[in-house]
Amino acid sequence: MSLFGNGLDAAVQKAFTRPAPKTAGAQMRYLVKQLKGTKAVAQMLRISQRTVERYVKDQIKKPRPDLAARLEREVKKRWQPQIRAKARQKAATTGGIVIDTRARIGYTAPIGTTDEDRLRHLTVALPPQYAARLFDAQDQGAGDRQLQQIAAEALKEVYFQDGGRRAGQLEEVRFTDIEHLEFDL
Repeated sequence: MSLFGNGLDAAVQKAFTRPAPKTAGAQMRYLVKQLKGTKAVAQMLRISQRTVERYVKDQIKKPRPDLAARLEREVKKRWQPQIRAKARQKAATTGGIVIDTRARIGYTAPIGTTDEDRLRHLTVALPPQYAARLFDAQDQGAGDRQLQQIAAEALKEVYFQDGGRRAGQLEEVRFTDIEHLEFDL
């Protein structure tokens, strides 16, 4: 998964009202219920159907680290879909999204300006239209590059141009060398 995709997913997961199942048996039972059978879960996790049945019956309690990671990722992907949808909808229509990043940020502007890229730590509230663009692009399978470009456009408008009140000649914002990235709804 990507840095931006994981960040957006983590922000939405903060809206969950109940914690996702923690134990391997509970996670496996949840997936079996969601996918309506052990065979589908076994194919998804790339393990045998008998192994899934053993986890469901708590005959096996501790999965291998790679299986544990896949199991947790698949459970969180499916956990509380209605709450996830409401949180995304609220961010995309009224609430917006907050981006907290430490990255090398600069811009392209006319000659005579100090457009040098430099390491900046920014925490900026982005308007709902950018949250909607980020979530839509993520749903359509956009990669990190496209999501990074949308975030750069948002930073250009909100941080550098302050909603059109300054830096009107600013052409493009460069958003590279990301050290830290976190989203919040």
